[in-house]
Amino acid sequence: MRAGGKGARGGLALRVATASALLSLLIGGAFAFLVAAVVGMRDTAALARETEEVLASVNDLERLVIDLETGQRGFLLTGDEAFLQPWVAARASFDGQAAELKRLAAAHHVGQAGRAEQIAREGASYIRDYSVPVVREAQQNLSSPPSRQVSAEGKQRMDRLRVQFREFVQFEYGLESERDARSGAAAHRAVLVSVGGIGGSILLIVVFSGYLIRSVVRPVRRASIMAGEVARGDLSARMPETGSAEIGGLQRSFNTMAGALERNRDELTASRARIVEAGDAARRCIERDLHDGTQQRLVTIGLELGMAETDVPPEQVSLKSRLSWSVREMTDVIRELRETARGIHPAILSRGGLRPALATLARRSPIPVDLRVHGDRRLQERTEVAVYYVVCEALTNAAKHARASEVCVEVTLEGDDARLLIRDDGVGGADPNRGSGLIGLCDRVEALGGTVQVISPVNTGTTLVIHIPGPTIDLRKDRG
Repeated sequence: MRAGGKGARGGLALRVATASALLSLLIGGAFAFLVAAVVGMRDTAALARETEEVLASVNDLERLVIDLETGQRGFLLTGDEAFLQPWVAARASFDGQAAELKRLAAAHHVGQAGRAEQIAREGASYIRDYSVPVVREAQQNLSSPPSRQVSAEGKQRMDRLRVQFREFVQFEYGLESERDARSGAAAHRAVLVSVGGIGGSILLIVVFSGYLIRSVVRPVRRASIMAGEVARGDLSARMPETGSAEIGGLQRSFNTMAGALERNRDELTASRARIVEAGDAARRCIERDLHDGTQQRLVTIGLELGMAETDVPPEQVSLKSRLSWSVREMTDVIRELRETARGIHPAILSRGGLRPALATLARRSPIPVDLRVHGDRRLQERTEVAVYYVVCEALTNAAKHARASEVCVEVTLEGDDARLLIRDDGVGGADPNRGSGLIGLCDRVEALGGTVQVISPVNTGTTLVIHIPGPTIDLRKDRG
């Protein structure tokens, strides 16, 4: 019981659960990493959209600054106030676009928020402290161009703005490249983990499937084959006890069951053989008692009656007639008793063996018998008795039930075996399961470990194929 409990605790159920848990963890981990990678890629995509918005905003702000510069310069060079239209529009939109850039940059990256603030401050200062005063002075004095110093200041301010815009854009592109690199690395790791998880899962499934085939499927298939052999009567079939856990217990239980069935079969066969042998011994004893005892006494009485008949005077006709009738009746009784004793156990079988005993059966059969005996060996006595009564029962069935016109009996003695082939041309349809005389015939043969095959199609006769094994002695040595 302890071994069984240990096998149950560490058996197939635990191993299947462990393998399932490992497979679940492997697949779950791979999918969790994929989910994390997908979430990371989604965040990267969101950041990429933010980058696009920031770059679009800073480009719009830079275009406003360029419109301020070009509109201002065109007006200063030509004095045509038509050039001031983009300048006026850019000046009106600058504060709103700068605020939008600061908002987007603050939500996007702390470093970019500072740069956006600096760009907005520098741009506002350019408009407030340089561009507006220069344009107003030019409007008041169109004939006087701005001084060289004023132009140099404007150029310096615009150069600083361009540098700030370029740094902002370059930093943003750097952020984008860094994000792309991280995203690519994460995607590469996700692919590697996915491939590793799938490969590991496939490997685990293959290994576990191989384990199940080796440890479960093959032993169960072998057990099915062995069970089929046992069902067909081969109770010596055994399984190799190489399995572990529940399968090992199944193999041991199967072998224990087969061994118990084989022992029971052997005990039953031996018991049946002892019963048959006891019956044959009882028949021999009865036949011997009838022959040596009752039959001899009846013969003596018959002789005495015959002698008494001869001593009766001729004038006592009635007494002489009665004694004569008694002698005849006594002779008939002796003849019937002899036939009865011969049916109980044929003395010729013990003295001469199967060949003369079967020849006597064939002569007494009410239907013609074609008898063929192959082999010159004496079987063990109980086997010879079994063969004799099998042939006797078969001839009786052919005469009483089969309505046959001829019977062929072929007996072959090969080594230690006796094989019988008995055919008739009767009506067929014989079935041992319907209570015919074949039941006793089968019992006698199977009690000696033999087999009986009945082939009896309707209207085509009956064929009995019988095999009776047993030790033999050489007939020629016995005769010598």
